[in-house]
Amino acid sequence: MITDPKKLGELAELAFLYKAVSLGFPVSKTYGDSDRFDFIVHSGPRFLKVQVKSSSQFVHGSYPINAKRRVKDQLIPYTPAEIDFLAAYIAPEDAWFIIPIQALKSRTSFRLYPQQSAQQGPFEQFREAWYLMG
Repeated sequence: MITDPKKLGELAELAFLYKAVSLGFPVSKTYGDSDRFDFIVHSGPRFLKVQVKSSSQFVHGSYPINAKRRVKDQLIPYTPAEIDFLAAYIAPEDAWFIIPIQALKSRTSFRLYPQQSAQQGPFEQFREAWYLMG
């Protein structure tokens, strides 16, 4: 079982690529990892910047997701100028949350509750919301 965070992130990116392409989205991967986004998704006339995050750690009934970047020892939330969507993958549940950056409201982290009912968590409405990129 893979436990290295970097390798888990790479697997999540592969999972995103497979899922997005299987849904008919043309997808391009950025070179390197210095950009704020991992993928460009071509959707009609738009090119969407997508950052992929994942979690496989179940803590107190939820999965924590980081929505930040580090700049000189400061944790900075992603902004609408940097990404359009944060695609959060919950690996043990094989569940995707396609979250518009505006919905994060400058959060640097949040929790997802894929095992709970639809009333749980502020991001449940974005579970498998691939249509938002269409």
